[in-house]
Amino acid sequence: MEVIAIVNKKGGVGKTTTALATAAGLAQRGFSVLAIDLDSQANFSLTAKSETDVIGAYEVLTGQEDINEAIQERPEYDLIAADNNLTSADAAITETGKEYRLKEALQGLKKQYQYVIIDTPPNVGILTTNALTAANRIVITAQADTYSAAGLMQLSKSITSIKKYCNTLLMLDGILLTRYNSRTLLSAHLHGTFEKLANEMKTKVYNTVIRENISLKEAQAEKQSIFEYAPTSNGAADYNSFLDEVLTRKD
Repeated sequence: MEVIAIVNKKGGVGKTTTALATAAGLAQRGFSVLAIDLDSQANFSLTAKSETDVIGAYEVLTGQEDINEAIQERPEYDLIAADNNLTSADAAITETGKEYRLKEALQGLKKQYQYVIIDTPPNVGILTTNALTAANRIVITAQADTYSAAGLMQLSKSITSIKKYCNTLLMLDGILLTRYNSRTLLSAHLHGTFEKLANEMKTKVYNTVIRENISLKEAQAEKQSIFEYAPTSNGAADYNSFLDEVLTRKD
């Protein structure tokens, strides 16, 4: 079972869009997929048409419910939803071993799913720490702008610490540039900057970039995957190319 966490400490950089496309795209290719929404904003859950007022990620992480009770079985991929309760997770999850709650919960699902895709909040609190402790691969999404580049090294330090103390097998798979506009000089310049940062972080920038594409926003508004809503769009083409890279990159 591959567990992939989609992360960034900054919001608005295509993290949830990437998590949605990754879960849907892998399912479309025939893999059994479980998506887990750990962001209290619950944008993934809302877009994926999650059931509301049900057992979700918060109840699993606080030990109130078994993970099987939180799984919403769906035609495309299964889902464990988020809700506003996750805002109190750092205060509620304080016992020894708190970093391992999600990893332990997933142990019984290894034969049930080939991929687990985790959408994380835009910070490195207990929720993201649980995601990275449970994951074996990380995808960092980053918009091709100066602020995203500046925040990557901070994120890298957090990942290094979690790898040292909680998950020695964790691999930083790569950096995915999103909302990319090849027509601007800034995007072209920053691509080189991200390549240098990736080298310092001992990873690489994916060959694929996710171009700025209105269909991605429209698909979320319609609560559909990009592959359902606009299968011939640049957004669908870019995420299919990204998935090709994910599926060919192994330890």
